[in-house]
Amino acid sequence: MKTADAVIVGGGCVGTSALFHLAALGTTNTVLLEASSLGSGSTSKAAGGIRMQHDDVVNTRLALRSLQEFTRFEQLTGTPIDFKQVGYLFLLDNDHDFAAFTRAAAAQRELGIPTEILSIDAVREMVPQIYVEDVVGATFCPWEGFAAPEAVVQGYASAARRLGAEIRVGSLVVEILTDGAGVSGVRLEGETISTRSVVIAAGVGSADLARPLGFELPVHGEARTIFYSSQALGVPQSAPLVVDFSTGFYFHREGAGLVFAGRQSDPAELSEPATHRLPAIAEASIESSWWGYYEMSPDHNAMIGQAPVAGLHYATGFSGHGFMQSPAVGEYLAETVRGESTTLDLSSMTADRFVSGQHRTESFVI
Repeated sequence: MKTADAVIVGGGCVGTSALFHLAALGTTNTVLLEASSLGSGSTSKAAGGIRMQHDDVVNTRLALRSLQEFTRFEQLTGTPIDFKQVGYLFLLDNDHDFAAFTRAAAAQRELGIPTEILSIDAVREMVPQIYVEDVVGATFCPWEGFAAPEAVVQGYASAARRLGAEIRVGSLVVEILTDGAGVSGVRLEGETISTRSVVIAAGVGSADLARPLGFELPVHGEARTIFYSSQALGVPQSAPLVVDFSTGFYFHREGAGLVFAGRQSDPAELSEPATHRLPAIAEASIESSWWGYYEMSPDHNAMIGQAPVAGLHYATGFSGHGFMQSPAVGEYLAETVRGESTTLDLSSMTADRFVSGQHRTESFVI
């Protein structure tokens, strides 16, 4: 029977980040188990957004800590991630949202993040193609942008392997084993790995792994679709990632064209908010599209922590923020597995909050 100091279940951005950070801290007798291929779940379907603008300060701290790693990712892992720091531009069409984003911007500036309130004229100069006559206000942070999620996964995985960690793809975890002392191992088809530490980072599949242990992770999948057009429609290459917050429609330049999406997966349903905010998109053709799951929690905040079963750790339910938070979450998981003090205090993010009624809602969900 193989013995490992820790086993990570899930080969997306969070799982590979945890593996890398464990190895970087000196815990290299570790195994990551992925049922399919690395990044094949929500990570490979993600738009790759990286932003600081959240209304929950814990999310802002997670984003800021993650940004520090994203900006030196190639130096850390040897893998470039094509991080384009063009900023996020949030368009707000009502006083309630504008007030919420203005308050959040002030909190972000207290952390040293240069989020600013833009005039409508400044928005027009930044992206002349968008309709802004009904916009009440806008916020912008130049540190934000987007990167390649698959490159982040492969970068973490390659660096972890070089440090001695093991990665197995096509390895389905059938059961997490326990004994009187807590976690005792994981069972695969035809094999058991003995370990006292397991990290569940399996996206929407995390609940099924935890439930047999008497522990509920209330996460469910919400399908989202992203579209690509090879037509840039005049949107400048330097344009930020533009978000029409009330409808959820967003777009950014991608190569010679545009990537765009919203809360609607049907192009016909998306056309109304899309053409309202970016009228020229009515003439665009869709060359490709893909869909994946937002792994949603009841309050749209991640569930990160240690289960009542000794040695069982989890990170899931990111509600669309998993990629952008994965560096800091992986670091936190590595620190808690090793029993060290943590760089960030994420004690308020445990799944226990849904039992105690201490929900902490994240409202800035696209």
